[in-house]
Amino acid sequence: MKTLDWLVMIGTLAAIVSYGVYMTRKVDNVKSYLLGDRDLKWWTIGLSVMATQASAVTFLSTPGQAYNDGLGFAQFYFGLPIAMVVLCIFVLPIYYRLKVYTAYEYLEGRFDLRVRTLTALLFLLQRGLAAGITIYAPAIVLSTILNWPLSVTILVIGAVVIFYTVVGGTKAVSVTQKQQMIVILCGMFIAGVVVVLKLPEGIGFSDAIGVAGHLGKLQVVDLEFDLNDRYNIWSALLGGTFLFLSYFGTDQSQVQRYLSGKSLAESRLGLLFNGIFKVPMQFLVLMVGILVFVFFLFQAPPVHFNSANLDKLRASEYQPQLEELEAEYSIIGEENRVASVAMAEALRREDEPAIAEARTEVERTLRERDNIATAVDSLITQYDPELITEDRDYVFITFITKYLPVGLVGLLLAVIFSAAMSSTSSELNALATTSVVDIYRRSLVTDRDDAHYLSASKWFTVGWGMIALGFAAVANLFDNLIQAVNIIGSLFYGAILGIFVVAFFYKRVGGRAVFNGALLGQLFVTITFVLSWIGVIDLAFLWLNLIGCVLTVVFALLLENTNKAATLTDPKKTMQ
Repeated sequence: MKTLDWLVMIGTLAAIVSYGVYMTRKVDNVKSYLLGDRDLKWWTIGLSVMATQASAVTFLSTPGQAYNDGLGFAQFYFGLPIAMVVLCIFVLPIYYRLKVYTAYEYLEGRFDLRVRTLTALLFLLQRGLAAGITIYAPAIVLSTILNWPLSVTILVIGAVVIFYTVVGGTKAVSVTQKQQMIVILCGMFIAGVVVVLKLPEGIGFSDAIGVAGHLGKLQVVDLEFDLNDRYNIWSALLGGTFLFLSYFGTDQSQVQRYLSGKSLAESRLGLLFNGIFKVPMQFLVLMVGILVFVFFLFQAPPVHFNSANLDKLRASEYQPQLEELEAEYSIIGEENRVASVAMAEALRREDEPAIAEARTEVERTLRERDNIATAVDSLITQYDPELITEDRDYVFITFITKYLPVGLVGLLLAVIFSAAMSSTSSELNALATTSVVDIYRRSLVTDRDDAHYLSASKWFTVGWGMIALGFAAVANLFDNLIQAVNIIGSLFYGAILGIFVVAFFYKRVGGRAVFNGALLGQLFVTITFVLSWIGVIDLAFLWLNLIGCVLTVVFALLLENTNKAATLTDPKKTMQ
């Protein structure tokens, strides 16, 4: 990486961190540290909510997802506006009326301490694991570019995030996320423009879109109902909506963002802003991936996007086989380029027979490219079965490092690290808040002064940072990072949302019934996930949110009715 890129990246990140530390230098009590001063405007809330969700995973993995599968992943976000409207109407007024620190405080008043503690523990478990993914994602970038050991890179990134989160608490998170989100949006837009400018002479944006569309990359909506399909309109509007209701309505990393709003109206506007602009932002990120796909039709991509794996093969006895495959790949790449140019020219002439002929040739060469890439993956596995051959998370990294002008490389890396910092700091802050408010201060150490709980909050932030770093060390077990985050959330969010649904809409259900119902619902979801993971059943992970929520509600209602029936038929209980 060039000196200018280093200066741009380090300067951007240092400015954001310094601003956050400066703006929160007077935070000296536990309320300000965990909840802020509740003075944020709606645009800050909206950008902060978006930045919390838009982790580095979004900007590393999503373009690779589009490169492989097209725009279909955008369906995943179609339930987001629906979820935002529901939360603004039903959930936010309750949180503001009760003036809670965490979403789980409400559950103790509605049910009992056991339900509050169970829900907080489920949140801590899933969010603690997800935080590791958001640290690991940018670490693979830096380790690849700088040739550092991945473990050292993870440690360095984690230390920076932990530092400014510990220093400033929730307000440091919120005030920095606005700047981070601006950097992210500008950086991704610039990346899209650069991809178009890097296309061959005579090939413009409309040509790129035409080629991508005829190769099936621009199909957004899939109307086929398939329980095993992760991304279709039905899994999005049902499973996705429930996932977003759970995430934004019950996940403390998000609740904490809009509880810092100046008023209920500001928080509502912030959530609606997120609901409106998140989908276009996701389309922007996916479109960058589509444009990178088109770019690599005219410029042959590497036979494997993870250069570290190729370097290992070149230094081994498999070098001759790799060179032979790369030579064959180069020939196919040239055939693919010629066919792609012919396709673009046919599209401009609107010559349907020529378009069909060119598309057939492009699809053939793409299949042959994939076959050679699969053979290289097989070589990598033969060399070391422990190496990960899935390389879609390296697609965007490869384009950034090899084809962006000097200076812009640093800016795009700053984008990725800004996203990592914003989401990870939100998670660590929320984990510390829930640990202190819902577990430590409520049940373990109940009678200490404010200074003690402020210190405990900082230590819990450090502790959860260490746990996240530990999980980041094994995050490479997942094939795709964006899916890993969603899978972890889907495992636990359904039961959590089910508890809140009962709390909001079934006033006669008591704590014992919902506690046992949530345990049964979570058990069933876990078993279903394991059966799906090992291939016994075919079920996409998004459906786990709906299943967990519905089962928790149903079990709670059944158990409550059973308890009432038992009370009515037991003479001793009736007399009491």
